[in-house]
Amino acid sequence: MTRLRVVVPLAAVLLAGCAAGPTPTGTPVPPVATVPSADAALPSPSGIDLIFLNMMAAHTEQTLEIVRSTRDRIADQELRTLVAAIGATETDELATMRAWLAAGAGPDPRRHDHSGHGVSATDLARLREATGAEVDAVLREVLAEHQQAAADLARAQLAAGTDERVRDLARRIEQSRTAQVPLITGTPAALD
Repeated sequence: MTRLRVVVPLAAVLLAGCAAGPTPTGTPVPPVATVPSADAALPSPSGIDLIFLNMMAAHTEQTLEIVRSTRDRIADQELRTLVAAIGATETDELATMRAWLAAGAGPDPRRHDHSGHGVSATDLARLREATGAEVDAVLREVLAEHQQAAADLARAQLAAGTDERVRDLARRIEQSRTAQVPLITGTPAALD
């Protein structure tokens, strides 16, 4: 009964999805996470683990859409390099999540409707229509918010998840996305 009292509210956080929240302070970690292998199937992930994988896969699809829509138009070389690294890492993470979902008989990640809490159609249009230096400015705003939402979702999974491999992926996502936000915005990370 006690576990149920903890899991139900945390499930609500995961289902609420990608709502932005406060950024924790801490020592920055490398912006690109090491991706676990998708080869080995999860033994039997819990419902909360499958919900997380489904939602994070949909969130990652949006990240990759942001990357594709801007990568050839970014003026700032450091931002261009960071966006390329984000694209490579999240492509690998998406493959892992999809393999785990397929093995765990989880929902198809492409079926999660991310429109209520992901990047808005308006923001995606702003990214596509931006020109010149405007591209970098809009990208910094939209991508930083999106990556912070991913960190928040991963943090909720760390509190509620039961499968250690999914929790490990969530930990890596939380650390990398949290570290990416100040790099994207160009603001120094807070230190303890």
